[in-house]
Amino acid sequence: MSHLQLSHLQHPLGRIVLCCGLLLATGSSALAQAMGVWDCIHYAIAHSHGLRQRELSLDNAEASRLQAAGAFLPSLSASSSVQWNFGRAIDPETNTYTSVSTFNNGYGLSTSLPVFDGFARLHALRAARADVLMQKNALQADRDQVALDTYQAFTNVVYYQQTVRLATEKLQESELLLRQTQVMEEEGLKSPADVAQMRAQVEADKLTLTRQENQQESGMLKLKEVMNWEEGPLYISPLGGESFSSSCGDSIIGFKALPPTGGTRRGVATGGTTALLLQSYFNMESARHALGIARSNFYPSIYLNAGVNTSYFRNLSASSTTAYGRQLKNNLGEYVSISLSIPLFNRLSNITTLRRAKNNVRIAQEQYAARRTELDILRTQARLDVSAYRQECNQGAAKVAADSIAYELVRQQFTEGLASPIDLQTSATTLLQSRAALLQSQLMVGVKEMMVRYYENELTY
Repeated sequence: MSHLQLSHLQHPLGRIVLCCGLLLATGSSALAQAMGVWDCIHYAIAHSHGLRQRELSLDNAEASRLQAAGAFLPSLSASSSVQWNFGRAIDPETNTYTSVSTFNNGYGLSTSLPVFDGFARLHALRAARADVLMQKNALQADRDQVALDTYQAFTNVVYYQQTVRLATEKLQESELLLRQTQVMEEEGLKSPADVAQMRAQVEADKLTLTRQENQQESGMLKLKEVMNWEEGPLYISPLGGESFSSSCGDSIIGFKALPPTGGTRRGVATGGTTALLLQSYFNMESARHALGIARSNFYPSIYLNAGVNTSYFRNLSASSTTAYGRQLKNNLGEYVSISLSIPLFNRLSNITTLRRAKNNVRIAQEQYAARRTELDILRTQARLDVSAYRQECNQGAAKVAADSIAYELVRQQFTEGLASPIDLQTSATTLLQSRAALLQSQLMVGVKEMMVRYYENELTY
């Protein structure tokens, strides 16, 4: 740096500008900080529209449970009325008809308590509790699904990033071989046909790189869609600032499914059972209590009623009347009653309701059994997939090592004029495919491990 530049920075204004520039640069680097897979999962769960809707559904279920509990409390109501009569009316003092104008004011307070209703309220409360638990497990199942979808989308982006890297390395090596072939042509060691074939290989590698870059962009769009990302550019890191070890062999990127120590599972305690199966179970319990409610319609219902009422009356044409407070006291009345209602015939409504409730119980039982069988099969399949992909990793790593040796030998033979460009191209393509297959196997081990942990209710994030 020149003396003029140093003297400029020593000026107070120059130092201020430099500090502002450093702050802006620091802020930009912070905004552009890459997100790891668990960061993406947490963001997706926090910004999922589907999870917000499910949380509102859970709140509705909680409100329904509170309403069902309130049905055991007595109802209380108050009433008041004001009436002016002009013309023929009944005089409440003499209970005879009169044609004078009168004023009436009445008050009432009543309460009602269901004593017996065929256990309908009890079944309704239990059904509401089952609905709450079903919604809680549905919310947990949706969270798990968002986590799995985000992990899968993140893995796809990582795969495309690495294939872009492999394609770039392949293109650079092809360009180097093209220049080498051109030099060898000038020395008479290679023919123009060899140069043309190498140039064609370079163009083919450029096309492959373009395709991989387009797939990377598509994968990034899918990840943003799953995360509901609306904050500008998204930068991801396979490691995400965490330390991972490879699941099989030496991983190309060191990426693994298991979360960092201390990961938590937000939701209800499920006792080793997946949220999907518990959701189906509590749906079956809700159907059973709905059947109980349908059966209660055939029982009589008994209600206990009580109340007080009073009134005030005045003849508008009379010069005097009994005081307001005295009338309210004198007209005060109380009552207590018990009402019994016996269902006899309601146009087959109770019978058809009971029939549908029984069918709904059978449907819920079949759904629960089917879900349990399905999850058992998926759990077993996920374990088999993990084992299979680990074997593919080990075999793929051995194949990459063998193909690398083969490619180096063919490349050496090509420089010595003992191999054609087609042989070199075939060997290079085989090595590239082997490395891509190994990368895919390594990433799929992580995906399948996540699935196993999900089906065993050990998924943490």
